[in-house]
Amino acid sequence: MEENIKHLTIKSLAEDDRPREKLIIHGRQSLSDAELVAIILGSGNKSETAIQLAQRMLSDNINISLLAKLSINDLKKYNGVGEAKAVNIAAAFEIGRRRKESESTERVKISSSNTAYGVLQKHLSDLPHEEFWILILNRANHVIKEECISKGGIAGTVVDVRMICRSAIENNASGVILAHNHPSGQVQPSTEDRNITGRSKEALQLFDIKLFDHLIIGDQKYFSFNDEGLL
Repeated sequence: MEENIKHLTIKSLAEDDRPREKLIIHGRQSLSDAELVAIILGSGNKSETAIQLAQRMLSDNINISLLAKLSINDLKKYNGVGEAKAVNIAAAFEIGRRRKESESTERVKISSSNTAYGVLQKHLSDLPHEEFWILILNRANHVIKEECISKGGIAGTVVDVRMICRSAIENNASGVILAHNHPSGQVQPSTEDRNITGRSKEALQLFDIKLFDHLIIGDQKYFSFNDEGLL
């Protein structure tokens, strides 16, 4: 069996089977995004192979990051993608997200906005809705807790400054970093983003807790209030 696979050429296979055999022969790193999605799909539709369908899905959504944000119902809008295939795609992306979350169990020391972004992107990247998180830091600027404060919809989420302060006080924080995502992918702060930053900074100062930064996370990029001199 193994010997037969080695003698197969990719071109001699049906197009839907080529990504699987390419992975076996050349390794998973050799596959394009479309080929990986095609393997999850398993098959295409009457007019498209799995690869062609995957290419169209990626083209419609610009890249694999935006494809990961689609809901089950959004995925099912593609001809040839039923509920089972949509669930498979969503599950594959969720496994990737959870792997990021479990990659490091050591306390990270925050030395820059980029370090904070590295901690937070696993929580806030690829979400179809808005979430607001905080990083609780000790005196050595190590992250001692990562906590979701609120979840909302596409347009935004309600943030209670009292909840931020309570979490910081309960965890003996010396410093705090705020973060939320913009599902649109754009990272420019809104008026409300600026307001919540200012209110949080003032409230935390009453307890001798420093607000180090507020990050807005979009598609593979972020905005730092501290870097831009807005704190």
